[in-house]
Amino acid sequence: MSKQLRPSISQVSIDSKGVLKLEGRLDFDGVSNIWLKANNLAKNFYIPTIDVHEVEYCDSSGIALLISLQKYAGERGTEPTIQGLSSRFQALLPTTRPQESASHLPPSFPEFVGLNTVEVLKDLYAQIRFCGKLFIILSSALLHPSRIRWASFCKVFESTGIHALPIISLIGFLTGCILAFQALGPLRQFGVEIFAVNLTALALFRELGPIMTAIVLAGRSGSAFAAEIGTMKVNQELDALVTMGITPLQFLVVPRILAALIVTPILTIYMDAIGVAGGFLILMGMGFPFSALSTQLLAAASITDILGGIVKSFFFGFLVSSIGCLRGLQTSGGSTAVGTSTTRAVVSSVVLVVVVDAIFSAVFYTLKF
Repeated sequence: MSKQLRPSISQVSIDSKGVLKLEGRLDFDGVSNIWLKANNLAKNFYIPTIDVHEVEYCDSSGIALLISLQKYAGERGTEPTIQGLSSRFQALLPTTRPQESASHLPPSFPEFVGLNTVEVLKDLYAQIRFCGKLFIILSSALLHPSRIRWASFCKVFESTGIHALPIISLIGFLTGCILAFQALGPLRQFGVEIFAVNLTALALFRELGPIMTAIVLAGRSGSAFAAEIGTMKVNQELDALVTMGITPLQFLVVPRILAALIVTPILTIYMDAIGVAGGFLILMGMGFPFSALSTQLLAAASITDILGGIVKSFFFGFLVSSIGCLRGLQTSGGSTAVGTSTTRAVVSSVVLVVVVDAIFSAVFYTLKF
């Protein structure tokens, strides 16, 4: 008579003390029969111990079950011990408990500063490297305009520029009104309220116009770029483009960068004009004639003041759009990662815009521009 093969029989049970007992053979077939039941017990009951004394055989499938049970029991705040497991299978279990306990220790202040400094430097290096690659691709695209997706460019231009006009109008007008009101008080003490035009115009042309436009674009367009590209990254659409031989930078990033480079100076000039109009409205309400205000404006503001703001706006537009696209390309994970990338895009854009504006101010002061 031929020898009868032993069937893969396994059982799982739990006693009143919460001890989870496994019996039989923990091979592929046996584990498949009890996997759901065992994990449900680990999810729903307090399990301090997993007893495997009655287990006749255990392979990698059984080890996977034990790891899963420890995981679900740990989510309920317990650290179950495994009793009765053969020493040769103990080596297959992960020994991560000391590492996990060490990882929960808060870092010291020097360690905290060092880790964050390294992260900032790595991120800055990634941004500089991305901008370099982007500059090369943009140069190639401008030399070969047929490679640019003009339909995507027009769509981004509309959403970034035309759709931003209402919020730009509101912010620009209110900024001009606020500057005029704030300037009238101190200047009235010296009897030179007319110089409020100088303060309003120069502040808008040289600083507030470009920087407020860049911040609005960072909140509207930079975040949108990060969310759109990040969602495509999560859905593996970028991998599909690469598989088809299409470069994501050429296909997705270049139209957005070009649109931002053209839109930002235009919106800056528009915000300057609306801001000056708001300041004029306040000063005319205070009794100043339009002819006197316009004469004072022409005498106070020069073409270099306007050009300085426009030059800044080119760099701001490039920064906001490139960082938004970079954060989208760096997205990894699920929907939460898309939100994180969007937040990082806005924060990084605003911080870098302020830093670059400070550099421009120092350079313009040195060059007496």
